[in-house]
Order: sequence, then C-alpha cells, then structure tokens
Amino acid sequence: MSGLPRDLIGAAWLAQTYGVMPLGKPPVISQIGGRRATQVDNGFRTEVYTEAMRPAMEPAAHLQFHLRHEVPHLEFLARLFERSGPDFVQAWVMAEPTGQYARRAAFLYEWLTGETLAVPERLGGNYVDAIDDAKLVAASPERVVKVQRWRVNDNLPGTRSFCPMVAKTDAVNLAASLDVPRLFGELTAEFGEDLLLRAAVWMTLRESKASFAIEGEADQAGRVQRFADVMARRTGQGDLPFSDAALAELQQDILGRRTTISHFGMRQSPVFVGETIRFQEVVHYVAPPADEIAAMLDGLRTFLERTQGQSPTLRSAVAAFGFVYIHPLADGNGRVHRFLVNDILRRDGVIPAPVILPVSAVITDDAGERRGYDQVLDEVSKPLIHAVREQIVFEPVRTTYPDGVVSNFAFHGAEQARPLWRYPDLGPHVVFLSNVIGRTLTEQMREESRYLRSHARARAALKEVVEMTDQQADRVLRSIEQNRGELSNVLAREMPVLKQPGVWAEIVEAVSRAFQD
Repeated sequence: MSGLPRDLIGAAWLAQTYGVMPLGKPPVISQIGGRRATQVDNGFRTEVYTEAMRPAMEPAAHLQFHLRHEVPHLEFLARLFERSGPDFVQAWVMAEPTGQYARRAAFLYEWLTGETLAVPERLGGNYVDAIDDAKLVAASPERVVKVQRWRVNDNLPGTRSFCPMVAKTDAVNLAASLDVPRLFGELTAEFGEDLLLRAAVWMTLRESKASFAIEGEADQAGRVQRFADVMARRTGQGDLPFSDAALAELQQDILGRRTTISHFGMRQSPVFVGETIRFQEVVHYVAPPADEIAAMLDGLRTFLERTQGQSPTLRSAVAAFGFVYIHPLADGNGRVHRFLVNDILRRDGVIPAPVILPVSAVITDDAGERRGYDQVLDEVSKPLIHAVREQIVFEPVRTTYPDGVVSNFAFHGAEQARPLWRYPDLGPHVVFLSNVIGRTLTEQMREESRYLRSHARARAALKEVVEMTDQQADRVLRSIEQNRGELSNVLAREMPVLKQPGVWAEIVEAVSRAFQD
C-alpha cells in the first residue's frame, strides 16, 4: 500500500492505523474525496467516496466498510487480527449481536487466527455468507456449511492453512468463462475425432518436451519420454496428488529410480527457487516450511472439492499455481504443476481422454507468453522476496535432511511470509492460464492437427506413386523436408526405385500438393 493517498478509509485506514501492510496488493483501496469516482489500473481499483460515506474513526467501523464495500482480503485480515488481537472484534459483536458484519468479522477472526471469541447471549439474525461470492470466488452453493455459532454460512473455498483468493475482476470473470468444450468441439468438427485421437500421442510428447524447455532442460530425451508416459497414464486418474502417498507415487514415476532423492513424497527439507550467478545464489522464491505442507495441500484439495461445478479453467489455474507456490516436493514441482493443468481439465470433463493440451508448448513457443509466465509467478514471489530478503541465510555448514537433500539454505522469515503463503491472490494466474488454454485450442492444436492431416494426405499421395510401408513413407517425407526436396544419397541407396527417371519429381509434386490443400 505504498504511495497511498492521505484520506484513507476501510482496509487502507486499518493498515495505516495498525501499521500492518499486506505483501499482496489489495484489489480495492478506498479514500474520501470531493466527488464519487472509480479508477481502475490493471484490475486494481481506487474508489473515491464523498464525506457522507466516511466511517467513524474506530476499527470496527472501518472493518465493516471493508467487508461491505471492498473485496475482503484474507492476507490483510490475518495480519490485522494478529496485530490487533481480539478486543475490538469482541467488543463489536457484543455491542451488535445481531449485526451481520459484526458476526462475519467474529467468524473470520476465529477462522483466520484459530482463537475463540465469546459468543453474545443475544446473538441472532439471518444467516449471512462469510464472503461475498460476487466479489471473490467462494464455495459452490451445495458445499456451503452453516456455522450456527455465528449464524454465518462458511462459503470460504479453502481452509485456514491454504485458501487462495481469486477476486472477480472483469478480466477474471472473462477468463473463467472460457468455453473449453465449445473450442474443443470446433476442433473435432474441423478435423474429426480419429485425427484428434491420433494427434493425442504426439501432443502428449510435445507437452512433455515443452515442460522441460520451460525448466531449461529440453534435451533430456529419456526424461521427456518418461514424463510423457506419466501424463498419458495418470492424467485424470486415481487420487489427486495432494497426499504423501499419492505424491510419492507420482514423483517416483516422473523422476525414475536414478535420483539423489532418498525419500519420495512431501519434502523434509527447506527449499527455495533461484539460480546461481557468478557463484552467488539468487533467490526468487522461498517455499513454506516442510512441516506445513500437508495442511496446505489439504487446503488446496478442499478448494477443489468446494468449488466443484465452477469454471474448470479457474480450477485448473488455482490447482497448478497453488501447488507450485506450496512447492511440496524436493524435486519435480514444476512438472507436477504443469501436469495438474491437464489433470483438472480431464477430471472436470472438458477435455476427453486421451487428449493432452500442449499448454507448455504455447508458453515456450512464444517469447511473450514465456515472459508472461515468469511475470505471473512473480505476482506472489516478488513481493515476498522483497519483504523477507534479509531473513534468507546461506549457512557455512551444510545440513543433510531426511529426504536426501544437502543444503546450507535457511529461512528465518516464516512468520512474516505465512499469510501470503496461505492466502495468495491467484486472479492474475487464472487470466494467464485462460489465455494460454484458449490459444492452445485455437492455434497450437489446430496447427498440429492441420499438419498431421496434411502429413496423412502426403503419405497417401506418395504411396500412389510408389508402393511402400508407412514407415518408409514417413522416412521419405522427413527427407523431403530436411533436404528441401532434393533426393539424398542415403535415401537413394535405401530405396533404389526413387532414382528411376521422373519418380522422385512426381513424389515431390504429390507431397507438395498434399501440404497445400
């Protein structure tokens, strides 16, 4: 909230008053001005209200304004309640035992802190939702739990340990509305099911290669094939990889048995994401402590359970990016992160088996998308590192952890980082992934399918000139492409018939027509 205007109200007033600043940028900042106005900058709003809307100069009044007029910000509220303690919320609900905002505040205080408030004897009023589902992604109606204690509907989509926030900005609403079945149906209508199913094997391998390219490891042939096999076999199958046993099984499949990791499953060591530049470690992100991983993954599982029936694009984005920020593995986090995109889309029934969307290929093939991928990861990692850089230490002595990791990395800023780890704003991630999925279906898969259709036509056309097996035909097609239509000596020795007068020219002409149609 740096560079804020002076006459603040709502969450910004509370932040100033208590000296509590969230690391993630609040979706809305409110202030008093001469006339009512709204300014929107990259999805973030500044609301200007007239003097008549000024809350009383007390925390309960400004918290009520926040809950009523702004977008509830869980990271901020967690920090606020930790700093303020229970007194003002307790006094407020005692003074207004039937007030909906007082009861919501009391519920959120207990939910976020794990502490217990006293319930007024005269507590009453109609049940009210904990968060406004017009402003934030909330639990689906059939998943809402009535909390009699405060007469509040618990519609939070996650748990106290992990509850991603997705503010319903115009950009997020548009991204979440992506009609994946319609786009896939258009592909099927254009190319036919048989061709798309034949293309599925190729797209799975392409997705695996692109996934490694994102991590700068594109030439690892054995690892690429292994990951492709994992995606082909496991996408949409079995338990979600959020328990130790399910994670261990998936990680072992991905990494294989030749690895320095001595324990598959949830890591037992501290971890950071970074790189070494001139023998100096540069840290881009610090992941939560190992002993908090199980509870955070349970929160991610809860999010998927409580948002069933909502946008598959949104759910796949939260699953994938939520997983990578929790970073529960000693190795393989990036691959599981990208696996989850297709896994959730398959589980939600919008992409049929065995099709794998090559979303990683869209990211790697386009420099702008690759920058966008790095930038969207920075939405959480950059403010975190900016705040806790001084708490990152590389000790002189290395420690060997139970999972086989040997490291001298230590982090002493968990208390400061925890609210951001638990309640990250993943709205920008939904927008990013929706764009990538849309481009995958309208560009990447169409291009691949068009190529495969032309390839099949070319194979049939050249076999009209010379009878040969499919493998030989594919060998000829590769040679034509690699040698720009010239007959290579190697191919001529392999298939002497190609040297007969006019045969090679006829083949090249037939193939050229097939790719032009």
